[in-house]
Amino acid sequence: MQANLEKADSEAQLPDAVKDQVCVYLLESGRLKQSDLNSAEAFREKNGGDLITLLVRLGLVSERDVAEAESSLLDLPLKTTADLPDKAPDVGNLSARFLKQNLLLPVSVTAEDMVVVMANPRDEYALKALAMASGRAIIPQVGIASEIENGIEKLYGGGRSAMGQIIDTLGGGSDDELADVEHLRDLASEAPVIRLVNLIMQRAVEARASDIHVEPFENRLKVRYRIDGVLQEVEAPPASSTAAVISRVKIMAKLNIAERRLPQDGRIMHRVQGKELDLRVSTIPTSHGESVVMRILDRESIVLDFDALGFDEELKKGFVKNLEMPHGIILVTGPTGSGKTTTLYTALSQINTPERKIITVEDPVEYQLEGINQIQAQSSIGLDFAHALRAIVRQDPDVIMIGEMRDLETARIAIQSALTGHLVLSTIHTNDAAGGITRMMDMGVEDYLLTSTVNAILAQRLVRTLGEDCGEQVQLLPEVAAEMGFGDFLQQDSYTVYRAVPSKDNPSGYFGRTSILELLSMSDSIRRLVMQQATSGDIHDQAVKEGMRTMYQDGLIKCLQGVTTIEEILRVTQEA
Repeated sequence: MQANLEKADSEAQLPDAVKDQVCVYLLESGRLKQSDLNSAEAFREKNGGDLITLLVRLGLVSERDVAEAESSLLDLPLKTTADLPDKAPDVGNLSARFLKQNLLLPVSVTAEDMVVVMANPRDEYALKALAMASGRAIIPQVGIASEIENGIEKLYGGGRSAMGQIIDTLGGGSDDELADVEHLRDLASEAPVIRLVNLIMQRAVEARASDIHVEPFENRLKVRYRIDGVLQEVEAPPASSTAAVISRVKIMAKLNIAERRLPQDGRIMHRVQGKELDLRVSTIPTSHGESVVMRILDRESIVLDFDALGFDEELKKGFVKNLEMPHGIILVTGPTGSGKTTTLYTALSQINTPERKIITVEDPVEYQLEGINQIQAQSSIGLDFAHALRAIVRQDPDVIMIGEMRDLETARIAIQSALTGHLVLSTIHTNDAAGGITRMMDMGVEDYLLTSTVNAILAQRLVRTLGEDCGEQVQLLPEVAAEMGFGDFLQQDSYTVYRAVPSKDNPSGYFGRTSILELLSMSDSIRRLVMQQATSGDIHDQAVKEGMRTMYQDGLIKCLQGVTTIEEILRVTQEA
């Protein structure tokens, strides 16, 4: 026993300077700002506490960032949920309460030693206490605090999740009390409800979700995350907490919690896992309460690069050529959530030089761009796209970006701007590039104005990309390849594509998204078709004859390159 304790003591002697080293590591890796570190140190001087723990609790860094830093500095392996055993090893008389208080998760036990995943491998007291209580040498490994807590509950507790533990402490109220605004406000300000909503947001960030859907039904509250464009249901609070959870979100978004009959829109600036998140909040009344959707705008993850967005050299060359024209209109089309705004931001960053004045009018402004004047449309005070555009043209801009062509008035002002020497970029909701022309004609825009101003229309969709080591080669039969249209644009003896193979770490087999695109550049023959009031199908066919590669064909090429799968292309294109 004594020998074991001495061995544990020697292993527990972790360097005192590690705390400072962790901060330096986080600063150098760009995961922590110096100003945030100064704020945490000032808070610690007043209130005490461990600096690293404070950084995490204040949301200045994520638990994973700290775990990776300590793993690297202490040269200890980092273990995640996927590495945990299915059954709990025999730890004798060690209580779940002791393990939870110190965030210690034993994962392997032999007669001589015990492998323990720790949130804080610098905690010498916990190491010594564990060695003394177990009578074994302790081999520390690094883990993520929230995952360790869930692991302890799963293996040594009652199997409840972190959300389940918070739910146990939730208050409630009768229907009459929940109808009272002040009672609802008090309920939404209670610690368990705050922790519950924060946990929903934190898990969304960890899952790389782009949207959070909170939907009340008669007997349950449903929470779903949109991950890589596909909705997935996740653990949700009980139906009894519906009013409190939704009121908490509305308070964070500075909405009126007393108004439950009308849709409302707001914004939440929130720090989660060390990331500064911007959440666009939308509420609408439904049969069983208010449905809430939060769009997550992660400013750190946006990449304004054509290659990263899925443009190949040929398409990028054609699009940039249109961008460099001194005047005219470039439209980007696609459904909601297809990456149109990101493409426009990338285009603006490409042409953003000191010689150009660029003004945008958006609803809402999603990302701040250096050197570009961005206007937030506010219909409540009469500042809609049309009103803003009239003011913009008096500001002597070179380039104007309009968030969306919503009505004839906006379209007409945009066309007048293009005719008077401005380059105008905008979006419109259509299924393909050719549909953008017919949609504007349906709005009431004259055909001769369209042929004089529109330079190009880019249509796009987002498809999920295969995760690392999650793709398996499949040789297509010749008749299948012919049926899918590979031979229409690419002649090969055989066609090898990939299919998604789920793994323990990646149940879907996909990770991230890329664009499939088609670029329709206006030619004289297409302009003649527009003047003849041709259908979008005729315009599309003419563009293909002139060399336009369709979204579907662009997707098939990405399938051959191993970027995505045929199932994904069929999911998002009308060829399905």
